[in-house]
Amino acid sequence: MATLKHINSKNADYGAAEQYLLFEHDEFTMKPVLDETGRLIPREDYRLSTLNCVGEDFAVACMRANLRYGKNQRREDVKSHHYIISFDPRDGPDNGLTVDRAQELGEKFCAEHFPGHQALVCTHPDGHNHSGNIHVHIVINSLRIEEVPFLPYMDRPADTKAGCKHRCTDAALRYFKSEVMEMCHREGLYQIDLLNGSKNRVTDREYWAQKKGQAALDKQNAPMIADSITPRQTKFETNKEKLRQTLRKALATAASFDEFSSLLLREGVTVKESRGRLSYLTPDRTKPITARKLGGDFDRTAVLAVLEQNAQRGVTVRYTPQHQAARAAEQTAAIPEYLHAGKGRLQGEKTGKIDPRQDSVQRLVDIEQKMAEGKGKGYERWAKIHNLKQAAKTLTIYQQYGFSSPEQLEAAVATAYQEMRQTSGELKALETKLQGKRELRQQVLAYAKTKPIREGLKAQKSEKARAAYRQAHESDFIIADAAARYFKAHGITKLPARKALQAEIEQLISEKDGLYNTYHEQKQRFKELQTVKRNIDQILRREEPHRRKEQSHER
Repeated sequence: MATLKHINSKNADYGAAEQYLLFEHDEFTMKPVLDETGRLIPREDYRLSTLNCVGEDFAVACMRANLRYGKNQRREDVKSHHYIISFDPRDGPDNGLTVDRAQELGEKFCAEHFPGHQALVCTHPDGHNHSGNIHVHIVINSLRIEEVPFLPYMDRPADTKAGCKHRCTDAALRYFKSEVMEMCHREGLYQIDLLNGSKNRVTDREYWAQKKGQAALDKQNAPMIADSITPRQTKFETNKEKLRQTLRKALATAASFDEFSSLLLREGVTVKESRGRLSYLTPDRTKPITARKLGGDFDRTAVLAVLEQNAQRGVTVRYTPQHQAARAAEQTAAIPEYLHAGKGRLQGEKTGKIDPRQDSVQRLVDIEQKMAEGKGKGYERWAKIHNLKQAAKTLTIYQQYGFSSPEQLEAAVATAYQEMRQTSGELKALETKLQGKRELRQQVLAYAKTKPIREGLKAQKSEKARAAYRQAHESDFIIADAAARYFKAHGITKLPARKALQAEIEQLISEKDGLYNTYHEQKQRFKELQTVKRNIDQILRREEPHRRKEQSHER
């Protein structure tokens, strides 16, 4: 599940970015860590490379380019852009991702999406929170030093010209995220949907508040853990996260907006609605927190959808005497009991989570095998309840698909697998075609850039002058000759128009995105049917000895 983060910097010291990448920094203050002598401590492991710096130091090359074009001379100018691609910690052990491979992917990503910019690409083997995730830093000078082709995320002619600056618009960042998802899919890495975002909108401020609070809590609990005492609290939660949990609990039981508001009011949270938007006021605040700052699950549309779903399925809960009294005092209709997480919560009565993924069927547990491996009675009780729930889900899905025999289910699994493989083949073929078009676009652009140089050769009068001219522009002629060889090898006699080629690439990208969505749906269906088949096979194997035993008794 690679993620992409963007930071723009107005810091005039380009060397500060390089210093951060090469030396240890405090994860909370982001200040460099010094040794006993006051010197910087180098990072133990990293990979570093530069692009378009012509053998110079990154900082020197950037400042030289700024002076050449008269840009980035004011303090308020955005001087650099910092992109961070963080890979899933599981990609290392599961998918064979190494630091060197991540560095290659980062360099390729930078060359394709930030052409014409001086760049610094650095890969670290671990996150600042020691999560084990390999991540790539891409720092680019905001100034462009070369003319580049019109890329899909650009929206104005200046975005391609030398001497102009990079703009990270919402459309551009969305495009970069889609490209990161495509890269993960192509490389067989874990991935999530970056375009729709996370359900919880955690700002940098909240993230660091949680990190500092957790560090303080761990320090506080350390003496108790050393004395073999179990601390009452081991996980620190911000006020926003506590509010999210309160909202989720209320959404799990409420069947109308009035019930939802009443349940929150009992917890001291007031729901406010203004201009079709919801906000939530907690007792410790004077200003309400908008749903937009909490996450997509808590806006008006999402809340009403969950409440309607609860009303359709019928939420049935019991009322305690205290809740009955509160219900009568409030004079509200049928408010479900809100079970507090603290003292007095009934054991075994947990509110359901409104998450579609939680409703998906899971594999049955082989209890006998697990007990033979040394599992205890507690695990056995959990496994029995788990198997009952999953068996019910399995039967429901089996009936929903309309299967009448295990043979029909097995045929459906085989069909789903073939459909998934066929779509995967089409996706790979489309990706190959798209890669070819992108390579053609690159060669066409490179050849077009050398046109003035090639025409200048024709203007030379003598062989000696032509030889001297070719020597003076040797790099341009090497590029032109390489492009010509590419055209000849692919049988291209007439170069396509750049606008038409760009439109074709965008069309292929659109087709690929649609095909990938189809592939994802087919994959989910195949996994679901496969799990149902395995569960039914396990149930039938478990029931077979009982049937044979009953038959022997009848004889």
